[in-house]
Amino acid sequence: MAKSIPVAAEGRQIYTIELTEDFGALCGHLKALGYQRDQKVCVVTDSNVEPLYASEVQGFLQKEFDCVQIFAFEAGEHSKNLETVSRLYEFLILHHFDRRDFLVALGGGVVGDLTGFTAATYLRGIDFIQMPTTLLSQVDSSIGGKTGVDFLQYKNMVGAFCQPKLVYINLSVLKSLPRRQIISGMGEIIKHGLIRDAAYYRWLKENVSSIFSLDPAVTEEMVARSCRIKREVVEHDPTEKGERALLNFGHTIGHAIEKLCDFSLFHGECVGLGILSAAYLSMQCGHLTAEDVEDIRECLVSFGFSTSISGIRPGDVLAATKSDKKMIGNRVKFILLSEIGNAYIDRELTDTQLLDAISYVCRED
Repeated sequence: MAKSIPVAAEGRQIYTIELTEDFGALCGHLKALGYQRDQKVCVVTDSNVEPLYASEVQGFLQKEFDCVQIFAFEAGEHSKNLETVSRLYEFLILHHFDRRDFLVALGGGVVGDLTGFTAATYLRGIDFIQMPTTLLSQVDSSIGGKTGVDFLQYKNMVGAFCQPKLVYINLSVLKSLPRRQIISGMGEIIKHGLIRDAAYYRWLKENVSSIFSLDPAVTEEMVARSCRIKREVVEHDPTEKGERALLNFGHTIGHAIEKLCDFSLFHGECVGLGILSAAYLSMQCGHLTAEDVEDIRECLVSFGFSTSISGIRPGDVLAATKSDKKMIGNRVKFILLSEIGNAYIDRELTDTQLLDAISYVCRED
């Protein structure tokens, strides 16, 4: 099994997403991109992924490159900050990395975002490769060139657009993920169907058991379909000046909940709550029916999501949305559904409407 999905910008291909079953073809793709033996490679990973895959990937790379270093940091959102970036800068400087050399992001979304931001800013820009190891990063954060880190309590507030030279997805690594990580990834996948492809959304609902069993054919089809949806959106709007904002469906409230629970919930779990809240708001605005909202709730439940959260005050969630980077003036740029499979941007929602939608998923008890 191997599948290649080209990603273009301004009419020209800028990289490919390669879906494979192992790491064996990695060096062939790097050689095809023109990388040479004397270029140094730094594999950036975290403490969860390092013992699983770092040595294996390093071994493949050492067959083609003379210098392959590994930089690992403590896993978790709390490491996605400028302090970790500074330590990576120092590591690269001490190992004499120059503009010809490149980074490999081996891990989930935190690793990919942080590595991409470092690549965008070290020596004013060096190349990097995405090798996502979580379902969420395979279908979402590794594609599209968004990079960044958190600043103080503000998520992804410091960043840059920096396109990878390659996205190399080894689907077999999903077998090492705990079920909760699969559920988290499904938050972004369900989002893709809801905003862009109603038939895909229905397909997901019909294949719950095969998805959780990681049936190879079903996994490949699901990851490929989600990658194509994200590819299509980011190609049309690479720097989020318009249509790309649709990918933020479920994220404004989701990010606020994620911050208020101090990242004790996974990103995709918070997106699931945000999706249900946004679906409810879409109904209140006259687009979805009550049956549509219930269908979305049942879909989320079937994939293991909680559809409510306690211990967080709706007013605090509303306040947290005001520091969202998607704010324009004093208005939140909110993504709603006109119907299942189609999304649109709404800039006219009131705080009362938002608070009502937040209260739909947040209980104060």
